[in-house]
Amino acid sequence: MVGLKIPGRRFLPIEAAVVTLLISPGSAGLAWADTASDRVTRLTRPHSTVDLGVGYLFNDGARFGQYSGMRDAGPYGLINADILKRSDATGTWYRLRGRNLGLDSRELRLEHSQQGNWGYVIDFSQTPRYEPFTVRTAVSGIGTSHLHVPTTPTAGDPMLFKTERTAVGFGLGKSFAGNMDFQLHFRNEEKDGARVFGRGTRSIFAGAFGFTPEPINSTTRLFGATLGYNGKRLQLSGGYYGTMYVNHNTALHITGGSSAGGGSALNTYNPIALPPDNQSHQLFLGGGYSFTPTTRGNFKVAYTHATQTNAFIHSLLLAPGVGSHLGGRIDTTLLQGGLTARPLPKLSLLANIRYEDRDDKTPILNYNPHAPGYPGFNQPFSMRTLNAKVEAYYALPMSFRLTGGVDFDQRHRDYGAPIVVRHRGRTDEWSYRVELRRSMSETVTGAVSYIYSDRSGSDFLRSIIPGYPGFVSPINLADRSRHKVRLLINWVPIEPLSLQFIVDESRDNYGRDNTANLGPQEGMARDYAVDATYTFSDAWHATAWFSRNETRLDQFSRTNPVTAGGQFWAADLSHQSTSFGWSANGRQKPKLDMGADLYYSDINDKYRQRALTGSPIDSLPDISTELSNLRLFVRYAIQKNMGLRLDYIYNRFKTDEWTWANWTFTDGTRLSQDPLQAISFVGLSGYYNW
Repeated sequence: MVGLKIPGRRFLPIEAAVVTLLISPGSAGLAWADTASDRVTRLTRPHSTVDLGVGYLFNDGARFGQYSGMRDAGPYGLINADILKRSDATGTWYRLRGRNLGLDSRELRLEHSQQGNWGYVIDFSQTPRYEPFTVRTAVSGIGTSHLHVPTTPTAGDPMLFKTERTAVGFGLGKSFAGNMDFQLHFRNEEKDGARVFGRGTRSIFAGAFGFTPEPINSTTRLFGATLGYNGKRLQLSGGYYGTMYVNHNTALHITGGSSAGGGSALNTYNPIALPPDNQSHQLFLGGGYSFTPTTRGNFKVAYTHATQTNAFIHSLLLAPGVGSHLGGRIDTTLLQGGLTARPLPKLSLLANIRYEDRDDKTPILNYNPHAPGYPGFNQPFSMRTLNAKVEAYYALPMSFRLTGGVDFDQRHRDYGAPIVVRHRGRTDEWSYRVELRRSMSETVTGAVSYIYSDRSGSDFLRSIIPGYPGFVSPINLADRSRHKVRLLINWVPIEPLSLQFIVDESRDNYGRDNTANLGPQEGMARDYAVDATYTFSDAWHATAWFSRNETRLDQFSRTNPVTAGGQFWAADLSHQSTSFGWSANGRQKPKLDMGADLYYSDINDKYRQRALTGSPIDSLPDISTELSNLRLFVRYAIQKNMGLRLDYIYNRFKTDEWTWANWTFTDGTRLSQDPLQAISFVGLSGYYNW
């Protein structure tokens, strides 16, 4: 996912990052020159802020407002609040926080607590997700479980697809004597709307795909309780965590659609089952113990029981002897432990081990007994995973520090039935790491590290379907050796300037674990990054950064993987992205704050397909995407507790992504997007503090 880098934060989706930068409660009211007394007051007494304003979006921006709702040109309300109150007599706190209350992505949270005793919280949030593509369709009944699809291709009208998640949560905490505490939480999420979905057939009528949008109307409940103990040397936390998913639409019922193809026609795929109800229950216990001041251990154990027993959508679809539902059941056991120690002043040790047994106990039955050559067994998937890590740090002379480590990852896969695609029962991966770090001076610190990893495993399992040998090895299962080198330099050439340089490069070689020599061959990844921070004065500072990523994978394939025939071809897949950003913030006058942020990213994906045998082939075209965002703000304090803020945002999205450009569903539905989307946003708000 493409994101915006905000200093001190993780990468955020560009739309969420823009809204976060624009609307952040509690950020106002700092422009007036603070005295030492003002700063002490803010730390010792409750401080509340309300922001009210209006913004205007120039031009539609489907990508810009995908998760905020700011996608159509027009006005938007800018409303935020952070109200805090404390009772000195009882030591209780009240806090009401509202964010983006004028947008579709609003949040509201109420907290009430007494320090060191009890507390509860109630929160509400809405999270929209707008489909960035324009859908032109003549399918009717969208958003319901009953659709009608045209029998012949029909050009439709543009429609906006949207889902919205509305969540209400509650949490309660209580502390007891003896270093005990209790936490209780519950969250209910309702999701409604419709999303892009379709049905298709792989008969001789290749390319027959119909547009059948999925109705979204579901409830997800999360709940649990935790009891904790916090002693001087021992800490424990145990409890229960549960989930429950209820889909209020069990099946998609479709009328109409193409009848071409007889028994394999699109209109025979009806009804279509939708995601079934399911639930899970987990018991867990974790904690830590300090054996000595320099030695500490930690552990976690958990058991999860998950089931899916929703009734099948139609009795006529049942095969003899399979029952009325799947009888899905997965039991997962987790064991985890760790130890940190410093046996010598210059030596530190770390060891972790984690074991997870995901046991799929779903009954294996034949749901297609009338086609002996193509058995209809469901395929449960069980997996046992073992992860282990050992690491040591040693302080060497001349300010050197040496780090060494070994990682092990083993995965056992049990497919429970004859498989229909190529798989592997076990993979083992060992990784060896060494790093040398040194403080070369008071202003320069450098480190260089090397990692070697090797993945191998058991023999591959072949498909039991006649004529489908399955020559290609999935990339996550193929034998692979990897060499990775990293260089890191931190440099402070002068007191107000700090620089950081990072270079990563890795090379992958994939084993020839199949007779046809197909699948991934070689891979490469290279990353460069430079970050700089400069402090001009107590009132002004600026940051700048640059990064580049290059990823490449070579793979061989064949035009007909079902039989031993077919033309061999290769693809040299690559992804390249170049990004940079700059920001500056400061105080021009005692009453005036201002700042600017600039972000740009250029992303290119290339396929470079070519024939290895037979006639030449045409490669898929490249895809390039550009993202840029500029934000300016000015904040003026009319008085100490009141002021105005002006924001300006320019956001641009450009792409030549071709996936849907020339695609038409069998019923005539088309998806498209504006390849160039540029918006401007101006917001004016006022804040009041007390």
